[in-house]
Amino acid sequence: MSTFTSTRNPDIRRVKPKPKKSRFPSKKKAMLMVFMDYNGIVHHEFLLEGQTVNKKYYLGVMKCLREAVRQKRKNLWANNSWILHHDNTPSHSAIIIREFLTKNETNIIQQPSNSSDMATCDFFLFDRVKKPLRETRFNSRKEVRSKTTLMAIPTIEFQKCFESWIKRWHKCVAVDGEYFEGDNITFDE
Repeated sequence: MSTFTSTRNPDIRRVKPKPKKSRFPSKKKAMLMVFMDYNGIVHHEFLLEGQTVNKKYYLGVMKCLREAVRQKRKNLWANNSWILHHDNTPSHSAIIIREFLTKNETNIIQQPSNSSDMATCDFFLFDRVKKPLRETRFNSRKEVRSKTTLMAIPTIEFQKCFESWIKRWHKCVAVDGEYFEGDNITFDE
């Protein structure tokens, strides 16, 4: 805003420019993909700067996830009793992803279309990861990654998360797959 005066109307006062705020570098952000189960983190990865999650990228993630399950959850891998629950974004539901998962006999739980409140990362994990990072300015994405403490979450917290997840599925069924976060829904267990 600029300063001006008017000689025509004496009621118009001089307008002063707003004081300028000092500029800090913008917050550094890092996108994180996490796959977890009842016992903790199975696989996670940070996306490279500028990387988007498209079907080709997500196919690579699915290959890494399968390998992580094979190495870290040997009993689940041996009898193919692990289940993948991911949301229904276009990159997750692309034909090449569905074909890959079918070919590799991956068990999947479909995400109801209006139930974003079913994603464990959203209702459990991301807030716990972000909380210690709040009000901190980072100079690089590498610094953000190094300060992110996924492995510090105790196993008991993951177990509580999945118990909550099961209750959320019951609520989801009770409301025919509609969004329910914040609704006071009771049901018989």
